[in-house]
Amino acid sequence: MAEDSNPMREMFIEKLVLNISVGESGDRVTRAGKVLQQLTEQEPCYSRARYTVRTFGIRRNEKIATYVTVRGEKAKDIISKGLAVKEFELRRRNFSAAGNWGFGISEHIDLGLKYDPNAGIYGMDFYVNMRRAGTRVAKRKLRPGKVGQRQRISKEEAINWFEKTWNEDFAKVLN
Repeated sequence: MAEDSNPMREMFIEKLVLNISVGESGDRVTRAGKVLQQLTEQEPCYSRARYTVRTFGIRRNEKIATYVTVRGEKAKDIISKGLAVKEFELRRRNFSAAGNWGFGISEHIDLGLKYDPNAGIYGMDFYVNMRRAGTRVAKRKLRPGKVGQRQRISKEEAINWFEKTWNEDFAKVLN
């Protein structure tokens, strides 16, 4: 059996996490949440500050960021929009040793969302979690096992998958 035809070796996108860190509580965080809701059609979650930092003007347990997790085909569509903003070019440092990768954009209106003067303009982080079939063995509650080294995704495998998947859009990974 060839390496390519093994269905257990196929990599796929497990989830996409979109994050907008505002750095302050109040109205700006809720408006950023509305931007994420408009983009993904899902209800966003809010992150709270772990501790008080007086120089930044934030207090402990204040909402300072918003994020949403997207799975399935919708995640791939949103990633394509984000990569189009980056012109389908990522750097090697965008990929982690575990095969996950991420990038950021500086303006959400580049994704095709309509500009709302009340909301303002927000930058956002895209983080893509990759996996292969069989990862559940390590995550399950009853009799958890270990995922073998060959089944884990390396940085090089993730880069090759990225270039192959978005090949029609001339995707490349720069140094």
